[in-house]
Amino acid sequence: MDAGEKSCLETLKRYFGFASFRPLQREIIRDAMSGKDVFALLPTGGGKSLCFQLPALLRPGLTVVVSPLIALMKDQVDALQAAGIGATFLNSTLQSADARQRLRGLHRHEFCLLYAAPERLMLPGFLNDLRNWNVNLIAVDEAHCISEWGHDFRPEYRQLSQLRAIFPDVPMMALTATATTRVREDIVKLLQLRDPSRFVASFNRPNLSYRVVAKARPSAQVLAFLRERPRESGIVYCQSRNGAERLASHLAQNGIPAKPYHAGLTARERNDNQELFLRDEVRVICATIAFGMGINKPNVRFVIHYDLPKNIEGYYQETGRAGRDGLPAECVLLFSAGDTVKQQRFIEEKPPQEQQIAREQLRQIVHYAESGGCRRAELLRYFGEVFHDANCGGCDNCLSPRATFDGTVPAQKLLSCVFRVRQMSQFGVGLNHVVEVLTGADTEKIQRWGHKALSTYGIGGEHTRAEWQAIGRELIRLGFLRQDPGKFSTLELTDEGFRALRERKKIVLTKPMAAPPPREKVRRSGEISCDEDLFDRLRQLRKSLADERNVPAYIVFSDVSLRQMARYYPDDDEQFARISGVGEKKLREFGAVFLAEIAAYRGAHPRQIFADDSFQPRRG
Repeated sequence: MDAGEKSCLETLKRYFGFASFRPLQREIIRDAMSGKDVFALLPTGGGKSLCFQLPALLRPGLTVVVSPLIALMKDQVDALQAAGIGATFLNSTLQSADARQRLRGLHRHEFCLLYAAPERLMLPGFLNDLRNWNVNLIAVDEAHCISEWGHDFRPEYRQLSQLRAIFPDVPMMALTATATTRVREDIVKLLQLRDPSRFVASFNRPNLSYRVVAKARPSAQVLAFLRERPRESGIVYCQSRNGAERLASHLAQNGIPAKPYHAGLTARERNDNQELFLRDEVRVICATIAFGMGINKPNVRFVIHYDLPKNIEGYYQETGRAGRDGLPAECVLLFSAGDTVKQQRFIEEKPPQEQQIAREQLRQIVHYAESGGCRRAELLRYFGEVFHDANCGGCDNCLSPRATFDGTVPAQKLLSCVFRVRQMSQFGVGLNHVVEVLTGADTEKIQRWGHKALSTYGIGGEHTRAEWQAIGRELIRLGFLRQDPGKFSTLELTDEGFRALRERKKIVLTKPMAAPPPREKVRRSGEISCDEDLFDRLRQLRKSLADERNVPAYIVFSDVSLRQMARYYPDDDEQFARISGVGEKKLREFGAVFLAEIAAYRGAHPRQIFADDSFQPRRG
């Protein structure tokens, strides 16, 4: 180990309380320290922030962090200050006196980290100040916001392209958690990164489990889910503001502390509800997609999608807000074919040039929801990553594989109907029309096009229209049919579909999703077994200490730290310092009171022994 790496590890433990790095952090920090431009794609919870926070402590000068969200700035600055690090932010929430005080501190070089929004950063007067503050690194967080191809494009990020000319000698770091190949190239080009080191971590979040549940009385489904997890907090994503309001009200009336969050609330209402959630006063936030990006609450134990997301990229980003601390968390999607129809209506309201992309994105998320294959593999495939395990052990389809059936006869009927329609009319039709022909509907189009004369008209009475729709979508997924991405989504047989029709090839189809099986107790990735009663007592102590300091509980210690304390029962400063997340300042400030609580508990309860009781602190 060279002197530089030793210094990094010592600083990592001293301020952040971690004994080792997460994947790619060491390499990103090394290149940032050497003055190189860096592009880093790390999944949510992968430790992006540490990649610029640690170099800020090791190099003289000021690291400027560009962040789009006020909540994120305050959250990270609170956590850094709690660890004894000189950090501050400047944004529109500050009173003028407070802003002037922070500016004076920056002129006196009292801080090593400054968080600012892009619109504030690019003000001419502010840029002049930056030139006098010895900027050593500009880190652009949520960098996908600069690309129109990203899922959260923000026009104000485009101004950041000027930074290279203004600070030609200052290295830059671009960080994001979700970006396709096209968006990555956009980021590098628009920020004018010079021959950057590129780091792309795996998109796999092994501590997250994925489940899709057939949607039926969804408010009751959510309520039942929450009652099974009385001590856990999470986010429920709804498509509409009214939906978020209604669900939050329903949960609150049934004894679940819940609040809504959406753009229709005032800024004060949104901020208050978010703060209640961050401080564990509210268990559940019912939100539109306006909530979540940059929220650093590490103990979100579940994310439920009450409605179908618009695309896989947004779904991945939203599920990524669960389990940031590395402990197990659940991601549940409630799905019904009716949600697909709603999304299609929204797409028709978009400008024509956006509709084709939106339809393809909708097709992909529906494919994910209806697939009988591994959910994790499906998500990773979208981002160009191959998941090599046959069974991920953490999704519904791997833990409880869906039943299949010999679907040769219905597949033959549907494929034949597609072929006969095109043969008679010399044009293709969409899946809805094919299903209407199969089920013998008497629509205006069937009459106008003469499709009652088809040999396949009315031969599908054994299945409902919804069942035929599902069969058709699965035949598309399996490659027997091709669906045009245009407005009418017309169908045609692929070469494989023609072969299946001619050869009467056996086709195995998946049965629709049934009710979810009873919740099983299985050991999950990231789980830390511990003395649950002691963990609860430590949570209560943490909450009271956080309330005294007017900060969220996780600013004091994360759940990971508390679960390690409740597993290893440290009884002196040396053992306490080995707990993940215990740096020098937190040891001084909180060590005695937590050790006293653990000792008091041990005086009345026997020590529990766990299968693997070796002391192995977690990584950053």
